[in-house]
Amino acid sequence: MKNKFLKTLFVGIDVSSKTNVLCALDFEGNKLLNLKALNDQNGAESILQSLLDCLSSKELENAVIALESTSVYSIHIANFLSSSEDLLPFNPKVYCLNPKTIANYRKSFVDMDKTDPLDAFVIADFARCGRISSSPWRGSQFLALQRLTRHRLHLIECITREKTYMVSNIYLKFSQLAVLDKEERPFSNNYGATSMAVLTEFLSLDDITYSPLEDLVAFVKEKGKNRFKDPEATAKLLKKAARDSYRLDKVLYEPLNISLASSFNVIKTFETEVKTIDKAIEKNIKGLNTNEYQSLMSIPGIGPVLAAGILSEIGSINAFDSNNALAKYAGLTWRTKQSGNFNSDETYMTKTGNKYLRYYLIEAANSVRRHILEYKTYYNKKYGETTTHQHKRALALTSRKLVRLIFGLLTKNQIYSGNKVGGIQ
Repeated sequence: MKNKFLKTLFVGIDVSSKTNVLCALDFEGNKLLNLKALNDQNGAESILQSLLDCLSSKELENAVIALESTSVYSIHIANFLSSSEDLLPFNPKVYCLNPKTIANYRKSFVDMDKTDPLDAFVIADFARCGRISSSPWRGSQFLALQRLTRHRLHLIECITREKTYMVSNIYLKFSQLAVLDKEERPFSNNYGATSMAVLTEFLSLDDITYSPLEDLVAFVKEKGKNRFKDPEATAKLLKKAARDSYRLDKVLYEPLNISLASSFNVIKTFETEVKTIDKAIEKNIKGLNTNEYQSLMSIPGIGPVLAAGILSEIGSINAFDSNNALAKYAGLTWRTKQSGNFNSDETYMTKTGNKYLRYYLIEAANSVRRHILEYKTYYNKKYGETTTHQHKRALALTSRKLVRLIFGLLTKNQIYSGNKVGGIQ
């Protein structure tokens, strides 16, 4: 093993949108390369040639290439070097590292200036010291799936943002609809089809208040596609909410209706795109990590989209030595607040890990708790332990429990069963 490191070239690349600055070290820490190239195809080819010349002239056998994960700017150079056939004889391993990890390592160099060449040196030295714990870059197939799963989260965030933006307009148009307690609401979802029809098709609240009850019942049945258990009770709640709401100046009727209709159209468009992305994810995941995919799909409540989102961010489970390491990578850990004999009951999630993995794990936990009694019981137990942030806290802790199950299944290459095997759950 030591001989392998002695024959290895450790390369650090500081990536920006326009340039790549490279520093290469041998095992003893001697600088063998210092160069700068444009972050384009020609620049990548010149970097490759320099690496090949250095490896050959120094009679080295292996190459470890590390670069910070800098938005999308590191993707092309990482993909280019990891897939190069010319570099293949030197067993290249390309790593995209968390910038925060490099920043913390840099603090060990006291009074070092901040320049691109020195940043590249720090990255190379980090690799030389064997501090890399993440998995190597896995190429275009992985990138394709990750682009889809991350874009899906982007669309979900757009929907959430639009719904949040709409709250003020809903309150102005129909104040009680926005503030009523759950049991007094006519609709469980203010963004559903029936609520949308009420908010956009009735110009004023008086149109609802003075509408005959039988007409309102027929309206609720039609827009709700006969899904309401008691449409008459829903119509009565709607009438009462309209009667108790503030009245607006007529000059506001049309502008609010146009704004609300526009927001509903935006949400509908995003939801349609989410369905399109879901189909593309299902198609792409079938050719990647077949065994791991089947392991996750065996868990009740986890479907193709959630499985793909988790796998695209985890990569190889072999990169994690324990479920604690996986949870830390996802940011599903909590900081302790203690002073003297005092221990705070309220601790905060670190959220310093991979936000995409954390999102898909939490979504998976929310689904799993509806399908597996053990997780439902655990969620309910944690929900009842506090009076603040009940759902968020219980769901986060359930997600942490799910991490243990996922780690166990993937490391043992097993499918889920209700029995606890080997401490998986």
